Amino acid sequence: MFHAASSPVRPQTGTDAAGTRPAARSGKQRDAFFDNAKYLAIVLVAMGHAWEPLKGDSRILEGVYTVVYCFHMPAFILISGFFSRSFDLRPDRLKRLITGVAVPYVVFETAYPLFKRVIDHAPDQDISLLDPWYLTWFLCALFIWRLTTPVWKLVRRPLPVALAIAMLASVCPSIGDDLDLQRTLQFLPYFVLGLSMRPEHFQLVRRRSVRILSVPVFAAALAVGWWAVPRMNTAWFYHRDSAQELGAPWWTGPVMTLALFGCSLVLTACFFSWVPRRRMWFTSLGAGTLYGYLLHGFLVKAGEYRGWFDHAWLHRPLGEISVTVLAAVAVTLLCTPPVRRVFRCVMEPEMRWAFQQDAAELARERERERAKAAA
Repeated sequence: MFHAASSPVRPQTGTDAAGTRPAARSGKQRDAFFDNAKYLAIVLVAMGHAWEPLKGDSRILEGVYTVVYCFHMPAFILISGFFSRSFDLRPDRLKRLITGVAVPYVVFETAYPLFKRVIDHAPDQDISLLDPWYLTWFLCALFIWRLTTPVWKLVRRPLPVALAIAMLASVCPSIGDDLDLQRTLQFLPYFVLGLSMRPEHFQLVRRRSVRILSVPVFAAALAVGWWAVPRMNTAWFYHRDSAQELGAPWWTGPVMTLALFGCSLVLTACFFSWVPRRRMWFTSLGAGTLYGYLLHGFLVKAGEYRGWFDHAWLHRPLGEISVTVLAAVAVTLLCTPPVRRVFRCVMEPEMRWAFQQDAAELARERERERAKAAA
């Protein structure tokens, strides 16, 4: 159960897709609320990616897609920021940042282009560690956000500063595609907001009044999403381009940055209000969201390369529902312990051979061993 007073949230120092590590590794009890939220968010991510080849034929589906893209990554990034509050430049935490974020980035930034070469018969597909490919942008962004965490702890008003940076990025097409900095900077306010939050802030959205109010809010959002389909460029929700690159006047960049930030926070609060606080059948899967996030991309891309989405019946309501269910089932299976055991060597490698032994860390390990022996 998630109770701000009686059962405080304990930030974990490891890293999965939202910045936390399984309890078995951290030695601290995981909070079911956050694991539930991460699992549900990763399911929405997978469904959104599965909808991309289909949404052009359905205004309803594209409207739902727009609403989901307004909050699913902001919710995920906000949680990442919340669990990064204790991050500093201590050697053991830097090691976990390298092994849990940088190494998977290098592995999958290499694996995705190789996969395209083999499955799509594209021998000219280049491998570039400076140009995040498909889903790997999040790992690159998380690495940068984490490294800057000590800076945000020093700033007196971190959120306004982060918003100003995001607004400036939205009018700077010269930023380019290296390390996907445009998206990293435009999503930065959500991470900084997470850094600034406390456990009681999440408790506020768990009130019954918020859960009730979220129903008409989501209904209104779906209606607006349906209305906006022919009137708005969906690329605004990806936060990867400047206003000029989207063919809009420069001043719309800052306006849309603030507008989308407000809309995303409202829908994220509504999403959190319906996340269960108790342990559910899927709670333990929240520890494996990095696996589901990175691995489901191979299934989606294989479908695109092999033309699986070209079947006419998939572009009808029953087909769209089937694809949605399959995406949810697939990403759920990819978060399970057996899959995590197979891929842990590249997702969470120990790599003790690569690092010097830190005296302070060795002392902490000896202290933990003594405490266990005394218990």
